[in-house]
Amino acid sequence: MSNTLSNPDIIRVLPPHGWIELESHNGSDLDVVNAAKVSFAKHSTEFGKEENGVLKFLMRERHGSPFEHNYFKFHVRAPIFVIREWQRHRIGSYNEESGRYVELRPDFYTPDEARIQKGKPGAYTFTKGSLLQTDQLLRTVDSANKSAFKRYQHLIKAGIAKEQARIVLPNNIYSEFYFSCNARSLMNFLSLRMDESAMYEIRMYANAMFELWRGVMPSTAKAFTETGRIAP
Repeated sequence: MSNTLSNPDIIRVLPPHGWIELESHNGSDLDVVNAAKVSFAKHSTEFGKEENGVLKFLMRERHGSPFEHNYFKFHVRAPIFVIREWQRHRIGSYNEESGRYVELRPDFYTPDEARIQKGKPGAYTFTKGSLLQTDQLLRTVDSANKSAFKRYQHLIKAGIAKEQARIVLPNNIYSEFYFSCNARSLMNFLSLRMDESAMYEIRMYANAMFELWRGVMPSTAKAFTETGRIAP
């Protein structure tokens, strides 16, 4: 992270190892309005009541292109299984820490409680597991983490290339990456990953991302919420 956690542009997610930072951005609610107004050779210098009405109209009627003239760069540390779901969204740019070039840190994600999966493919629901199931999950995950990392270090010390040694590590080890996109793409991601049906872990990152984005484009975020979080 480029700053301390007192920075409002950084939010802890899945602590103690996970976080998301809005490292840089360029864009505003006014930029959305002016991207639309250029169609009529008009331009606003301030964001007021009229401009807010235009923005809400664009969101409600799903006129998407005016929401593309901006930029957000997020720096994220998350478990690999979360990152792989994230990267299914081919709506932005990614660069990730490489286990080929650096020795990975022994940071693993362990959930707070067990989840029980019910239903059919495409329509699963999840309920909280029993205390016994949670205990079994936590003990098993902790044992697997320690065993896998010990074997990883053994291979590294034996001179095995990092790109091979890493294959013994589980998907709950943390990695970090950059994700850059515009607000329209971001809303597409949020509409899916803030939904209650989304996997809990990625939903926590989406919620944090929404808060960071809302700090930059509050009127756009409000209109997005008021229209049911349907991306334009």
